Amino acid sequence: MSLSLFDLTGRVALITGSSQGIGYALAGGLGRAGARVILNGRDASKLAQAVDSLSAEGLNVTGSVFDVTDPDAIEAAVARIEQEVGPVDILINNAGKQHRAPAEEFPDEAWRDIFRTNVDSAFFAARSVGRRMIERRRGKIINIGSVQSELGRPTIVPYTATKGAVKMMTRGLAAEWAKHNIQVNAIGPGYFDTPLNAALVNNPEFSAWLCGRTPAGRWGKLEELIGAAIFLSSSASDFVNGHMLMVDGGLTASV
Repeated sequence: MSLSLFDLTGRVALITGSSQGIGYALAGGLGRAGARVILNGRDASKLAQAVDSLSAEGLNVTGSVFDVTDPDAIEAAVARIEQEVGPVDILINNAGKQHRAPAEEFPDEAWRDIFRTNVDSAFFAARSVGRRMIERRRGKIINIGSVQSELGRPTIVPYTATKGAVKMMTRGLAAEWAKHNIQVNAIGPGYFDTPLNAALVNNPEFSAWLCGRTPAGRWGKLEELIGAAIFLSSSASDFVNGHMLMVDGGLTASV
């Protein structure tokens, strides 16, 4: 009985920005837990490779190419997915990007671009999927935040602002949609070896600082995010709402 709480068999999950990195890892994890997973990306070739790789494991995955910063494209894609695959039970808003520059030199367009990708896309997708979840009176939405939802760092002020916005969007949606039996939560990853963090991974000085600053003493492994995603996608979290689950090796708990 207790393990069945985490079973995702028969559920449909849409994960944005899932052709690589965290999104790809979560797609594999939810697929192994029984979900039928729709991967998303803008690069059709890269997305096809991701789908082929997970399909080779025997997982039930398909791809959907659309731009998550375009609300019309999201609405059309969600309508198509629900017609061809089935109702979306789980939405993971993972699409994100980073741009590093001193605040006093940060380009205007880069500021707008990072907000479009990290904040606008999450709201547009949640709105499109959420209105359908409201009609069905069930659903799970998981936003991918960050330790930067709680902490600041030099040269990434806009990124930090977006992840703070994601945290508060999560709480606001939970407050509004909990009455419809929709759970809206977030995962706050610490520092993981992903393409988004390539510049930091390749910086020995930063890596040494990070390992010293993190109580666990190391970078996170992508597979260590899967358990949190399965929990928040499953019946085990039916009374968890508006919460950000930090998966950071103790970083945000420690001075």
